[in-house]
Amino acid sequence: MALIGLDWIGFQDFLFNNGGLSVAFIFETDWLPERESALFSRVSTLKRQFKYLYVIVVVRSAEQNESFNQSYFNYGMELGCPTFVPVCDPEMGFEKIVRIAHARGVCRQKNIVAAMRIEREQAVQCMDAFLRVLTSITGIDSHDANALAQAIGSIEAIAKASKEFILENTDLSTEKAERIVRFFRDPQYFLSPKLN
Repeated sequence: MALIGLDWIGFQDFLFNNGGLSVAFIFETDWLPERESALFSRVSTLKRQFKYLYVIVVVRSAEQNESFNQSYFNYGMELGCPTFVPVCDPEMGFEKIVRIAHARGVCRQKNIVAAMRIEREQAVQCMDAFLRVLTSITGIDSHDANALAQAIGSIEAIAKASKEFILENTDLSTEKAERIVRFFRDPQYFLSPKLN
């Protein structure tokens, strides 16, 4: 997880990059009404640049909290866009930043792992279908089908390959190469029942 911190008129901007996901934070370490314009201007600028933007605001007293709430609505902030997180002190604010950034990174990682799992399952299903097609050719076994997959690739590429190309790029015999070419080019051959 990488962190970049920038000081900007009394508050900090933080940008965490966690597994390719950027999470931006504005950290107002002490709410002061005289800085509200600068803060909300910065929020407006950054929310156009970052999908994940959080504003951590330290409000130490009930008066500061009331002032912050009034300013929030006066500047027309949309609830949750970005998310504002009021806290009691700077230490709690920084802890919230680290926890939010970590949680976003974990969510991103879980999404990547789930996507990889789905992709792997699809690849296995495609390979099973690939093997079923090629082993339906008389005399072609799983070893031959795997050799074709590694050397030539897709069913479409194998269907277009010449006998010479198959012989040059695999360890298949001439008879097997002829059967493969004939299977993909001769309808009477591929429509006839398979005899083992």
